Amino acid sequence: MKITKEQASNITTSPTLAKFKQGLLLAAGFSRRFGSDKLLHPLADRVPIGLAAARHLRSALPETLVIINADEKELAALLTQDGFPVTVCPQAHNGMGASLAWGVEQTARASAWIIAQADMPFIRPATICEVAEAVEHPTALAAPEFQGKRGHPVGFGRAYGEELRRLTGDEGARAILRRHEKHLRRLVCDDPGIIADIDMPADLEPRR
Repeated sequence: MKITKEQASNITTSPTLAKFKQGLLLAAGFSRRFGSDKLLHPLADRVPIGLAAARHLRSALPETLVIINADEKELAALLTQDGFPVTVCPQAHNGMGASLAWGVEQTARASAWIIAQADMPFIRPATICEVAEAVEHPTALAAPEFQGKRGHPVGFGRAYGEELRRLTGDEGARAILRRHEKHLRRLVCDDPGIIADIDMPADLEPRR
């Protein structure tokens, strides 16, 4: 499934570029440890994990794009039915970095990118808003922090676009954050969802 011309226009040619902050939801993993497609697994309210994460990101950032792999046809259908633009990363098998780079490439006109992971559906929209508000300057970096642990989503100002587009492998953007740590603003919060990712079914048990 490819992003439509209309969706691409809405994402990449916003007339208010200075205020155009892009939400990117990374949903192109292969759920190898979960045992099944974890992004389709229902939460306690019966909403699939991937859809819940997408809705939370969109509630804070109307301009949200979901990056999936070519096998995620059922998830793609759920997302498009809910109004989300979806794009397939051709290099998804190369890891999170490749998916992130693809998403940034598709949204090159954004003034900032707020990167979230689809297996983290418990992040509060208010936390996402705080991260987005903290990346006003092109060289700004921002991430929430809970009990001394840095979490997600992570915000990148426009100055990091080229570095993000060169990413590959499973490390994601951690190397970029290390290189530019002096620009990273840590936003202390009381949101445990920022460090609660779902890798295995047992990760859901306390929340049921």
